[in-house]
Amino acid sequence: GRGAGGAGWVGMQSAVFVAVRHGGRMERGGRRRSEPEEADKGRMKRTIIKDWKTRLSYFLQNSSNSNKRKCKKTGKHCNYFRPSPEEAQLWSEAFDELLANKYGLAAFRAFLKSEFCEENIEFWLACEDFKKTKSPQKLTSKAKKIYNDFIEKEAPKEINIDFQTKNTIAQNIQEATHTCFSAAQKRVYSLMENNSYPRFLESEFYQELCKKTPISRATQGT
Repeated sequence: GRGAGGAGWVGMQSAVFVAVRHGGRMERGGRRRSEPEEADKGRMKRTIIKDWKTRLSYFLQNSSNSNKRKCKKTGKHCNYFRPSPEEAQLWSEAFDELLANKYGLAAFRAFLKSEFCEENIEFWLACEDFKKTKSPQKLTSKAKKIYNDFIEKEAPKEINIDFQTKNTIAQNIQEATHTCFSAAQKRVYSLMENNSYPRFLESEFYQELCKKTPISRATQGT
């Protein structure tokens, strides 16, 4: 019935595809065959850049909430300026240079999200916020939240650290101090610096930021 007809149609499509593919290989040679491949690569590159811009916009908006008051005169987009190629190139000199720049940090978060390891930068940011906390009560509540979110087994954003470090943190958060997560934060920082950071510098998006020609006019500050 219907299933057999469908299977026949799929088989016919496959046969046509194979015939065309083999025909292209035998008759047209490598030069012709590379043109569609190049077009596919171009489309893929544009898609990657578009996805990056979407994630980047999200992280910039969320990281800029606390700074919106400063921007009333110039409008809400004043914090979203694309860096100059020279500024972007500075990020390749040191990992700290990248993390210290708001646009750079948002771009790196977008990159980690594309690699499905954004929990590393989120944990690092949570630790930075934790270290600035003054109230002992808030320190304890934040420590427990960080533990629940990132440290404990099966945590929703569980980071990759050893069992002993996890155990030490579990004991220390009972009487939380600013150094509760120091060892884990150093480990995650090192992981990002040695693995994700070099890949970020090689990414299409970062390479585009370092070029003189912008990705699009929409991302240019005026």
